[in-house]
Amino acid sequence: MTTLTETQIPFRYDVVGSLLRPASLKQARAEFAQGAIDAEQLKQVQRAETKRVVQKQIDLGLKAVTDGEFNRSWWHLDFLWGLTGVGHYDYQQSYKFHGSKTRTDNADLVGKVAFNPNHPFFESFQYLQSLVPAGVLVKQTIPSPTMLFRDNRSDNWHEFYPTWDAYLDDLAKAYHETILHFYELGCRYLQLDDTTWAFLISKLNATTDDVTAHQTYVNLAQDAVHVINTLLKDLPDDLTVTTHICRGNFKSTYLFSGSYDDVADYLGELNYDGLFLEYDNERAGSFTPLAKIWHHDAHKRLVLGLITSKFPELEDVETVKARIADAAKQVPLANLAISTQCGFASTEEGNILTEDQQWAKLRLVKQVADEVWDAD
Repeated sequence: MTTLTETQIPFRYDVVGSLLRPASLKQARAEFAQGAIDAEQLKQVQRAETKRVVQKQIDLGLKAVTDGEFNRSWWHLDFLWGLTGVGHYDYQQSYKFHGSKTRTDNADLVGKVAFNPNHPFFESFQYLQSLVPAGVLVKQTIPSPTMLFRDNRSDNWHEFYPTWDAYLDDLAKAYHETILHFYELGCRYLQLDDTTWAFLISKLNATTDDVTAHQTYVNLAQDAVHVINTLLKDLPDDLTVTTHICRGNFKSTYLFSGSYDDVADYLGELNYDGLFLEYDNERAGSFTPLAKIWHHDAHKRLVLGLITSKFPELEDVETVKARIADAAKQVPLANLAISTQCGFASTEEGNILTEDQQWAKLRLVKQVADEVWDAD
C-alpha cells in the first residue's frame, strides 16, 4: 500500500463518501420499485446525477471524488448482496437508531462467500472513472467485511463451512480479490466503511462485569483485525486503502456512542493507510486514544471528522482549528487531516439538510485544511 510521502492520501481535506440523493433520483428509484420505469431508465437518471455531483466536487477543489453512492440504496447492503454466496431477506426489524426507524432489508449467507467478477459496483466504478480529469482521484467506498459477520447475517455459517475460521478466510479472500479487480479497473483509493468498531465500543464497555459476554465481543474484535489485515496483505503498493469508523448515520440520527479508548488498541493493529474518525460531538470522547490508533506509524494519516454532516449549521472555523491543535498533542500534525464526520446519506433517505448546505459543509472542510496545513 502507499506511503504518506508518496501520495499524501488521505488528503488534508477529504470526502467520506455518500452525498444527498437529489429528488430526481429518489423519484426514479420509487418509479422503478413500482414498475413504472425499467433498470436502464433508472441507470440513466443515476448517471446523469452522478456526473453532476462529480463536477460539483471537482469545482469545490476536492482532490478525491465519489459517486455519492448514487448506485445504491444502503451504504452496505447493496455491496454485500453483490458478493457470491450472499442473499437478500426481510429482517422484519428496524435498525435501532435513536429517534428514527429504517427499512428492514438485510443480508444473509446462501452459500460459500466469494468474489463476484460481475459485481454491479464494477460497472459503476468504470463510469465514475470516465468522469474524472487528470489530477483528481476516484475514491471507491465499500462496506467492511465485518458487516457480514454481524447483525444475524452469518448465523448459518455452519451450513457451508466446517469451521468459523474457514468462513472468515473465504470472506477475506473474496474482499481481497474484489479490491484487486477494482485496482485492475484503475482504482487507486478505496475505503472500507465500518460501524463494527463503534458497536464494539458500546458492547465492550457494557459487559465489563460479564466475563462470558465480554469475551464474545473481544473475539469479534480479534476476528475483525484478522479478516481486515488478511485482505489487505499483498495489495499493490500504489493502492491506498482507508477505513471510516462510523457511529451510524440515518436521517441525522445515530446508533452508537462512547470513547475510542475501548477499541484503540485494535484500531492501532489495522494495516490501513488512514482512518476516518468521527469527532463531531462529545459522544466521541477525547483525542487521547488517537496516539494508540496512530500507533507511531509515520505513513498513517488520521482524518478527524470534526464537521458534522447531520445538521446544516456551520462550525466556527477557529473552534475547529483549536480542536485540531488539541489532537496534534497526541499525533503529529503532519499525520492528521479533516473531513465531515460521515457521509451525508448513508441510505438513500439522507440527512436533514439541503444540498446547498451539504456543499457548504465540504467547502468549510477545505477552508479549515487550507488554513491549518496550507492544503498540501
